[in-house]
Amino acid sequence: MSSMWGKNLKISVFGESHGSEIGVVIDGLEPGFEIDLDEVERQMDRRKPGKNRMSTARKEDDKANIVSGFFEGKTTGTPLCATIKNKDRKSADYTQIRDNFRPGHADYTGFVRYNGFNDYRGGGHFSGRLTAPIVFAGAICRQILEKKGIEIVSHIKAIKDIDDSSFDYTNIEDNLIERLSYSDFPLIDESLEDEMKAEILKARESLNSVGGKIECAVIGMDAGVGSPIFDSVESVISSMMFSIPAVKGIEFGEGFDISKMYGSEANDEMYVDDNGNILSYTNNNGGVIGGITNGMPVVFTVAIKPTPSIASKQRTVNVADLRSDGDVKNTEIEVNGRHDPCIVQRAVSVIESAAAIAVFDMLYGM
Repeated sequence: MSSMWGKNLKISVFGESHGSEIGVVIDGLEPGFEIDLDEVERQMDRRKPGKNRMSTARKEDDKANIVSGFFEGKTTGTPLCATIKNKDRKSADYTQIRDNFRPGHADYTGFVRYNGFNDYRGGGHFSGRLTAPIVFAGAICRQILEKKGIEIVSHIKAIKDIDDSSFDYTNIEDNLIERLSYSDFPLIDESLEDEMKAEILKARESLNSVGGKIECAVIGMDAGVGSPIFDSVESVISSMMFSIPAVKGIEFGEGFDISKMYGSEANDEMYVDDNGNILSYTNNNGGVIGGITNGMPVVFTVAIKPTPSIASKQRTVNVADLRSDGDVKNTEIEVNGRHDPCIVQRAVSVIESAAAIAVFDMLYGM
């Protein structure tokens, strides 16, 4: 029943959505690295709730309190632990889901896995609230990676069926990286912002929710990172991505669309540039061949499902009697409380942070 991840960098996430606090322990950071806490806070602010009508009304400042592994502004090399207070809790909103499970949420599976002892308030340990510690850990990892010339950037690829443009897989320009990194609603085609936001608000007003996609690029990784078969770059990144609640799919480069191509179209033909670097004219494989980086940007897209907690009436089951050896009953539920009509825009920083953790783990295993 572990909530730990990693081989060379080990992270352990703890807490529940409506507990007193949540947090993370990071083991494997090199000693003597100076952490820019202002930049960590900026990354935390990108995902925190309560900023506008397109997110939950729950307001948390998400200030991380580092309690170990950090001294005089630098990492000590021992496990770094940080906690984040849960201040804006309204646990009474969730009394109905103790016995009436929300469709699409982990209420039922958590009940079964933990024999009914799970904290169900706000989704407990299954809540998206637990992505805040992931962002904290990722914010530190990406600072170390940036010192090594590796940058990570993402944008909203889609909200429902409204699609943004894709990255140029062979050349992601610095000015685009900068713009997306500081945008509250990062899009390549900014003209789509109003339409996407209207779709989110439309879902809220109709007591519903929408999902979407996030496209992420890791830029600056040398060729030769990763391993074939079980420890492939795709395997490691995918493992971390599927540790994020609501992620239901991932594809690298052209992904599923590569199946529609001829080999002559899908293959990334190579050349050597004036500096002696081996590159490719295209990057349909997303910077990974045989599980190993080829020096091109590592590009992947994740699918984010619609928020399962919606106020529309849905069919479900009631297990109140089951707790006393009775029968399960059919019932209906209308979910109360404060929930995001769409989490895609808040998940951008989470995806980037998870990517930073995965890349850090791979690099420090070489």
